[in-house]
Amino acid sequence: LWTKVLCDLGYIGFDEPYKKLVNQGMILGVSEYIKELRFIPSLVEKFIDSDKKVAFEFEGNKVELKISGGKHNHIYVSEDTDFNFSLTPLKEIHESPEESLINEHHANIIFINQTQEKSILNIEQWMQNEPIYGGSIIIGKNGYWKDYQYFDFNHYPFSKFEFLTSPSVEKMSKRYLNVINPDDVVNRFGADTFRMYEMFLGPIEQSKPWDTKGIEGVHRLLRKFWRLYVDEVKGLIVTNEEPTPAELKVLHKSIKKIEDDTERFSFNTAVSGFMIAVNDLGEMKCHKRVILEPLLILITPYAPHIAEELYQLLQVGVKKGSELGASVSLSFGEGRGEASVLDASYPVLEQKYLVESSKEYPVSINGKLRTTLNLSLELAQPEVEQLVMQNHIVQKWLEGKTPKKIIYVKNKMINVVI
Repeated sequence: LWTKVLCDLGYIGFDEPYKKLVNQGMILGVSEYIKELRFIPSLVEKFIDSDKKVAFEFEGNKVELKISGGKHNHIYVSEDTDFNFSLTPLKEIHESPEESLINEHHANIIFINQTQEKSILNIEQWMQNEPIYGGSIIIGKNGYWKDYQYFDFNHYPFSKFEFLTSPSVEKMSKRYLNVINPDDVVNRFGADTFRMYEMFLGPIEQSKPWDTKGIEGVHRLLRKFWRLYVDEVKGLIVTNEEPTPAELKVLHKSIKKIEDDTERFSFNTAVSGFMIAVNDLGEMKCHKRVILEPLLILITPYAPHIAEELYQLLQVGVKKGSELGASVSLSFGEGRGEASVLDASYPVLEQKYLVESSKEYPVSINGKLRTTLNLSLELAQPEVEQLVMQNHIVQKWLEGKTPKKIIYVKNKMINVVI
C-alpha cells in the first residue's frame, strides 16, 4: 500500500515493493498409528460376567482374553506382530464380521521414541498421561502388557517389551497428534541447529516432512565447525599462519557455492556446501584465521548465534595475538570484542583459487577401467602417453604387449588399445 502511495506521489518509480514472491512449502509431520482390535461396546455388555473369551494366536503363542465391561475393552497390537483370532465370539460381538477387525488411531508422538529403524511407544508414559488407555491390554511380538505389568506368553513377568507403532507422513496438526514444539527442539539442540535444519530439509518451495532423527547431522556440523576455532581445553586455537593453496581452494569454492545458492534461495544445498567445507578443513587440520574468518562471516545468515560468539572470540584473540605470536590460545570468558559479525564485510570470491591445474583421469585398457592417474592439465599427448606407460598397473594389464594406440581426451579420459 505505502509503495503505491509513494509511487502515485512521484517519490519512487515503481508500484510493487517486491520483484518476486516465494511461497514456502508446508512442513509436514510424521504421524504414528497404533492398531486397535475393534469391539463394539454396546455388544460387549452382554458378555459381562460370562465365561466367553477371545482367543489370539501370536506366532505359535496362544493367549485367551476375557471380554469384560469397560476396563479391557481396548486391546492394541504392536506393528511387528503377526496374529490370528478365533471368530467366536468375535462374530457375536462385532456388528459386521466382514469389516476389518482392526482400527488405526493416532498416537501422540511425544510418547514415542522415533529412531531410524523403528518407532517405540513408551507405554507407561502413554497410559499415565492418557487415562483413557490406562486399563488397556497391549500385545507385542513376544508378550503383552496387562494391569500395568509385562508378561511373556507363559505369563511370567519380563523386563524388555517393545510396542511398535506405524509411521506415516501427514500435515503437521494437533488433530493428528504429530506437532513438534520448536521450543523443545531449541532447548535440546540450540536455535542455530533448528534454523539450519529447517533449511536443510529440502527446496524451500516444496512440502517436506519434519524428521527429528535427521537433525543430528546438522548438529554435528555445527559442533565440527566450532572445533575448527575452539579446543575444549586450550580455548581459541586460531593461528596467523599462511594458508596453503588447497585451503584457499576450499574457502573460495565455498564462497562461490554458498553465494550462488543463497541468491537462488537454494538453502538446502548451501548447508550441504558448509558440510563439505567443514569436513575438508577438518581433515586438513586447518585453524588459520585467513581461512576461518571469511568462513565465519559466510555462515552468519545461516547460524547467527554461533557466528557471533566465535567472531567475538576471534576479535579478542587477534588483539592478543601480537603479544602471543602466531598461535593464539584463549579461554572462554577472557573478554569480548566490540565489533559484531553483522558489521563485517562479506567475503569476496577470487576466481584464481578455483582454477584447476590437474585432473584425476580414468585409465581404461580396451575400454575397461583399470586405474586412475592424476595428471597436470598442461601436459601434451606424448607426455601423457609416457606417464601412462610407466604406470605399473597399466604394465600389468599389457602383459608385455605394445599398445596399438593410446586415446587421450583432455579433461575426460585415457584409453589404451592393445
